[in-house]
Amino acid sequence: MIERHGLSQRHACRLVGLDRSTLRYQRKRPDDAALRQRLRDLAAERRRFGYRRLGWMLAREGHAINHKKLYRLYREERLMVRRRRGRKRALGTRAPMTLPDAINQRWSLDFVADALSDGRRFRIFCIVDDFSRECLATVVDTSLGGVRVVRELERLTTERLLPRVVVSDNGTELTSGAVLRWATGRLQWHYIEPGKPVQNAFVESFNSKLRDECLNEHVFLTLAEARETIEEWRLDYNHCRPHSSLGALTPVEFAALKEQETQPPQEGEITDGLYL
Repeated sequence: MIERHGLSQRHACRLVGLDRSTLRYQRKRPDDAALRQRLRDLAAERRRFGYRRLGWMLAREGHAINHKKLYRLYREERLMVRRRRGRKRALGTRAPMTLPDAINQRWSLDFVADALSDGRRFRIFCIVDDFSRECLATVVDTSLGGVRVVRELERLTTERLLPRVVVSDNGTELTSGAVLRWATGRLQWHYIEPGKPVQNAFVESFNSKLRDECLNEHVFLTLAEARETIEEWRLDYNHCRPHSSLGALTPVEFAALKEQETQPPQEGEITDGLYL
């Protein structure tokens, strides 16, 4: 009414029965950064606690907060607990993961499915180093269960260092008893949230390249042919294919460069104008 008919604020408020103080009110909310951080920390520690139980724990620490405000902060921080349905699954933490800053710190795992020319299905177990983007293995077979996953991981850990963290989805092969027994006490296994493959972006990016540049370019007659072709593509991906996120270097070149940077200078080597 004020904008369209040019009425004064007093006249417009009188016509609609609205108090002018209500119209002029500007909400003033305090800075809740510390409270939000503590709520996130508690939710990461107690993954199955809802907002009421988290509120009780906050009250123990002296954070007096109204239940409606608590629920608003809880929703804004996206800390809602997923209701478990069906079989028991291994779940990841609600705390965000940090990016790796060295080789063999974090590996990502996933499966890719394809078919032979006669329609028989096979799967590819992909393992990627998240720092160097190097594909450590592409295991091709018609059946890849939890025991096979453990065998391939055990083989890789004897050839390379044991990673600190392994990231995967909640597939039955990766949440099996064999995998959980192998990982317990050795490394941290992070399961992404169901239905959110973006949380496993490194191996998902690799999977798209594998399908676009290899699987969609070939028709496989036998499983042996598929293994040979995919392994040749993996070697080419690691040693020849430039990677845009690595400054046009290949994963192997990038890994060698970073390893050289982290090595201390040898005795007798000239470094920054100083003779050691």
